[in-house]
Amino acid sequence: MKIALFGRRLLAAAVFAAMPLATHAQVLTVVTSFPKDLTEVYKKAFEQRNPGVKVEVLNKGTSAGVAYVREAPATNKPDIFWASAPDAFEVLAKDKLLQKYEGKNPAVPAKIGSYPVNDPEGYYYGQALAGYGLMWNTRYMKANKLPEPREWADLTKPAYFGHVAVSSPSRSGTTHLTVETILQGEGWARGWAQMLQIAGNSAAITERSFGVPDGVNNGQFGIGLVIDFFGLSAKASGFPVEFVYPSVTAIVPANIGLIANAKNAELGKKFIAFSLSQEGQELLLDPKISRLPVLPAVYAKAPKDYPNPFTGKIKAKVNFDSDLSEARYYVVSSIFDQTITFRHKELVAATKAIHDATAKLHGKNNAQAQKLLTEARELAFSPIVGEEKAKDKEFLALFRDTKRNAEKTKQITGLEEYWNSLARKNYARAAELAGQAAALAR
Repeated sequence: MKIALFGRRLLAAAVFAAMPLATHAQVLTVVTSFPKDLTEVYKKAFEQRNPGVKVEVLNKGTSAGVAYVREAPATNKPDIFWASAPDAFEVLAKDKLLQKYEGKNPAVPAKIGSYPVNDPEGYYYGQALAGYGLMWNTRYMKANKLPEPREWADLTKPAYFGHVAVSSPSRSGTTHLTVETILQGEGWARGWAQMLQIAGNSAAITERSFGVPDGVNNGQFGIGLVIDFFGLSAKASGFPVEFVYPSVTAIVPANIGLIANAKNAELGKKFIAFSLSQEGQELLLDPKISRLPVLPAVYAKAPKDYPNPFTGKIKAKVNFDSDLSEARYYVVSSIFDQTITFRHKELVAATKAIHDATAKLHGKNNAQAQKLLTEARELAFSPIVGEEKAKDKEFLALFRDTKRNAEKTKQITGLEEYWNSLARKNYARAAELAGQAAALAR
């Protein structure tokens, strides 16, 4: 009897002791595309400085993160959206899914180059800076006797066939920015031609952006198209890799914003303020993170030779247009998937046939063969959608509108099926023509 009574009292005491934690604990929910190496550092630092607060990190690709915020019930929205894609924040802002508030750090410059660090209307803030470039495994390159690339265009060369990796912009916000940077820097037609040739030389289109640097780190791939911190952090962590910014690149902010109808808006503001503070910015210099702070004073504590975008040492030719990128956000992703992701095998076969024919015809004067080869290249490496169509506001709005009825959905599905089918036919015909050209080589 006494034992039973003691047991009940012990249970009651345990329940009572747990009640304050359950009652008073605050949960901050952060939706982010950033890797755990980064988010865990900020989570621990913020929780240590705010006893009783728990940071819940929901790691999602940028596009999946945008969809998650959009689809979450109005009464149960997460608090923070944190990613490297300014165009994704434009999408969220225009859909009224971000909450405007005054939260900038006055010590952060208004612009990086000609690009605003913070949203002028106060819907989101630059928390770090990011550039896009190439990382490679030095051991892999040496073993395969490959030259170190310096520009995106280098990766179109036959020498790199089967040695490259890239992700898809529909799966990765940073890949979307990389592709968009190439399109803006080179122009629509030339940019897509370059992207198609790089993809044709690629061994894989990875499921997530993390798959590219992980594959380069472990020697699965030789070269990857990545956001800078993947290359910089891998090198700082001791992997045998190098990273370079091509001249056709952009330096843009990685942003953080407060979600509209956030469950813990005040706590969210506090987290954003911490991430923009001197202390929060210094966390970016952690070798596992290796990101570029938006606070210039922090670079005084950076390791020697750490990239500093405020000194002009990173030569970024592209003045990134986030409005343009946002307007064609879904179109670019769809074109990439239908002509590259879902038809990668056929694109690779066409690319190899073109490389083989080019090698056989080198130094030979055969007009008929060269004509066939030119036609093959045009079929394989021309964008499925022309530049004028890509500027058509009604066409862009069809993909941009998230409130699609059955008719619009049918229209988009029809277009995508047509692009997919045409890409398959073009690649097959390109491989055939390249084979005919190679056969004419004497």
